[in-house]
Amino acid sequence: MKTAKIQLRNFCKLNFSDNVAVHYQLSVPQLVEKALIRKEGLLSESGALAIDTGEFTGRSPKDRFIVEDDVTKDKVWWGDINIKFSPDNFDALFAKVIQYLNTKNELFAREAMAGADENYQIGLNVITEYAFQNLFAHHLFLRPHKNTLFRELERWTIIAAPGFKASPEQDGTRQANFSIINFKKKMILIGGTGYTGEIKKGIFSVLNFLLPQLGVLSMHCSANVGSGGDTAIFFGLSGTGKTTLSADPDRALIGDDEHGWSNNNVFNFEGGCYAKCVNLSQEKEPDIYGAIKFGALLENICFEEGTRNVNFTNISKTENTRVAYPINYIKNALKVSKANAPKNIFFLTADAFGVLPPVSKLTKKQAMFHFISGYTAKVAGTETGINEPKATFSACFGQAFLPLKPKSYAKLLGNKLDEADVNVWLINTGWTGGPYGVGERINLSYSRAIINEVLNGNLNKAKYVKDEIFELNMPTSCNGVPSEILTPKSTWLNPADYDKKAKQLRRDLMINYNKFVENPEEEVAFV
Repeated sequence: MKTAKIQLRNFCKLNFSDNVAVHYQLSVPQLVEKALIRKEGLLSESGALAIDTGEFTGRSPKDRFIVEDDVTKDKVWWGDINIKFSPDNFDALFAKVIQYLNTKNELFAREAMAGADENYQIGLNVITEYAFQNLFAHHLFLRPHKNTLFRELERWTIIAAPGFKASPEQDGTRQANFSIINFKKKMILIGGTGYTGEIKKGIFSVLNFLLPQLGVLSMHCSANVGSGGDTAIFFGLSGTGKTTLSADPDRALIGDDEHGWSNNNVFNFEGGCYAKCVNLSQEKEPDIYGAIKFGALLENICFEEGTRNVNFTNISKTENTRVAYPINYIKNALKVSKANAPKNIFFLTADAFGVLPPVSKLTKKQAMFHFISGYTAKVAGTETGINEPKATFSACFGQAFLPLKPKSYAKLLGNKLDEADVNVWLINTGWTGGPYGVGERINLSYSRAIINEVLNGNLNKAKYVKDEIFELNMPTSCNGVPSEILTPKSTWLNPADYDKKAKQLRRDLMINYNKFVENPEEEVAFV
C-alpha cells in the first residue's frame, strides 16, 4: 500500500494514517470481490453487484451546499438550489471527516476524469469509504489510460464517507447528511449518505459552474449521432421519454445524461450510464437490460423471493432503483464520446394538459424560452397530493444542478444557435384529445416516427401552421403520424375547453419565466 499512499498524498494532499490500507485504482473484479468480502452487496443472477445505499435512495437537495468565498460570492445563483456554507465550517467538517476515515481499516481511491474533450477536461481523485462507491466512480467517470493518469489537469477531490454523521449544531449542516462543493479548494465533501448519485451530480454541478465561463454550454441531456456525423441532443425531465427516444440502433450513443457543447463539438462529461430500473424489461429497454451483467452496479433493487433474479417491478425500497455501468456496455456507444455540433435539438415534454402539439419547430427566441422553462407535467399518482395534472418546471432541464443563474445558460444557448446551423424542436410525448384522464397518451410509435422524420430531414420540408395561443409552428403532415393529432385543438371535442386549458398553461409558463428575468422584455422572450 506504500505506493498508493505516495500517490494519494501527491494528488490529494490528504493526511491519512499509516494504519489505513488505501486500495488504489482497483480493477472491476477486485472491487466486486472487495464488496462481497465486506458484505456490501450480493451478486445477482446476471452477475451484477446489487447493493443498498442505506437511508438515502436519492439525492437530498436541501442538504447540498456551496462554500461562499471570493470565487463564488458574486457568481453563484444563491437560494434554495445553491445553499451557502461558510469556509470555516467546511474546514472544520473536512478535518472531522478525515479523522473519521482514519479509524477505518481500509479505504478506496482512484483517479479519473470528467469531460471527453481534452480542452475542457478535469482530473478527479475519488476517495470512498466503500468499495461499491469506488466501483460507481470507475463506471461513471472517464477511465484514464496509464499514460494519462498523471497528465497536468485541473484536479478535483471527491471524498465520500457515508458512515460519517454531521452534527448540525456544530457543523452548520441542516441534518446529519451533506454534500458540499468548495470551488476554491476544488473539493466535494459528502457524508451521511451512501447514495452514489451525489458523487455524479456533484461533478456535474462543478462543470456547470466552470464551463459556461469558458463559453461551453453544459447540458443535462442525452445525445447520439448518425452515420453521417449529424448529432442530435435530447433534453427532457423524468417521464418524458428522453432515454427511450434517444436510444436508436441506427445511431451511435454519445452519452445518456451530461454533455458540453463547445465551439467545435458535443462531448460527454461521463464514462458511463446511471439508468433507472423501475419496470425495466428486455423488450422496453434492451440496451439497459443487456448492460446488467458482471461489473454493473444495481442499487436498491429487490430480488424475486428465494432467488437472485431481480424483480424490476418491486419498488418497496424506492421508485428510484438504478443501475450503473460503463458506457462500453452499450453496443452502439461511441468509443470516444464526442461528435460534431448538433444538427437537431429536441425538448421533450409530457404535457398532461393535452394542449401542446406532438411536434413543433421553434424559433431561436422560443428555443431560449422553452429551455429556460424546462416544462413537463406531473399526473395523479406520481407524488402524494397530486390528484390532477400539475405543471412543473426545471430551468434548463437541470435546475437542481445549476450554480449560475438559468439566464446565463439560456443566453449561451442563444449564442450557439446563432453560430450553428441547428433546428430546435418541441416534442410533446404526453396527452392528446384532452387532459390526463380524458385524452390519450400520444403513442410512442408516433413520437419515434416524428424523431425519425426530423433526423432524415423530411420535417424541414413540411408545410407549417401557427398555433394561436403558443405561436408554435406545427407541421400539417408527418409520415407515420395521423395528421389529425398534429394540431391539438382539433382533437378536442370542445374547442372552448382547449382554449381554456391552453391559456392556463401559457399563464403558468409566463409566471415561471418571469422568475428568471429582471426585465420581461429581454431577448429571452416568449415569441
